[in-house]
Amino acid sequence: MHASASKREWTFYALAAFFALYVLFVYGPMVVIYMLSFQGRDGGMTFPMNGVSTHWFADLVSPGRAEDIPGSFRRSLLLAVIVGLITVVLCVAAGLGFRRRFRGSAILFYTAIASLVMPGLFVGLGVSLLFRLLGWTTDWRISGLFTQLTWTLPFGLLVMFAVIGRFNRSWEEAATDLGATSWQRTREVTLPILLPGIIGVALFGFTLSYDEFARTVLTAGAVNTLPLQIWAMTTNITSPALYALGTVTTAVSFVVIALALGSIALIQRRRSRRNAAGE
Repeated sequence: MHASASKREWTFYALAAFFALYVLFVYGPMVVIYMLSFQGRDGGMTFPMNGVSTHWFADLVSPGRAEDIPGSFRRSLLLAVIVGLITVVLCVAAGLGFRRRFRGSAILFYTAIASLVMPGLFVGLGVSLLFRLLGWTTDWRISGLFTQLTWTLPFGLLVMFAVIGRFNRSWEEAATDLGATSWQRTREVTLPILLPGIIGVALFGFTLSYDEFARTVLTAGAVNTLPLQIWAMTTNITSPALYALGTVTTAVSFVVIALALGSIALIQRRRSRRNAAGE
C-alpha cells in the first residue's frame, strides 16, 4: 500500500515537472520579449538590459519612422473585426442549417473544411493568381479578406458544430408549444443559449485574422497588415522597437481574449441566477 502511494506521488511530481517545462517552453520566449521591450534608451537587442524605460514604445509612433506601424495596426484590427463578424454570421447560419440532415451534407461539410489541409501560402498564391488572371488588383480589404476567411470559417464551423451538438432541442419544442414562431424561437431561445459559443467563434475569427501571415503576404496588395509589417521590420530593425511592437500586439490579443471570456462568464452567471430564481 505504501509503495503504491509513493508511486502515485512520484507520478504526480513527474507530470507536474513536465507541465512546468511545457509552460516554460511556451511562455519563456514571450517573457524575454516583454522584458527586452522595456530596454533603456541606449540598450540593445539582448541582455543585459541597459536601464528600464518606455522609450521604444514611444518610438513606434514617432514621426520620423519609415514604417507605417499605426496604419498597419489599424488595418489589421479592422480586418480582424470584419473577418470575425463574417465568420460568426456564416458559421451560425451553417451550424443551424446542418442540424437537419440533407442530401450531400457530408460532401458539403468536408468541402468547407478542406482549406485547412492546404498550406496557407499556397492558398494566398492561388487567390493572387486568380486576381491577376481576372485583371483585378490585390487589396487587403478584398483579396486579403477573402483569403483569411478560408482560414477562419473552417475553424468557426467546427466550433459551432461542437456547440450545437450539445444543444437540447427540447427547449425549442417548448417554445413552439407556447406558440412561438420560427423566428421568435430562433431569436429568443436558440441564439441566446448558443451565445457563449458564438462569442467563441468570434474570438477564433478575430485572433486567427489578427496574426495571419501566410495567407496575407501575397494578397494584401501595396500596403502591409501588422504581421507583414513585423516581418518587414525583422529584416532591417536592430533596436528593441521590434520587441515593443510584439508586446503591444500581444497585449491587444490578451485584452480581446479577456473581454470574450469575461462576456461568457457574465452570461453564465446571469443564467445561474435566473435558474436559481426560477427554482
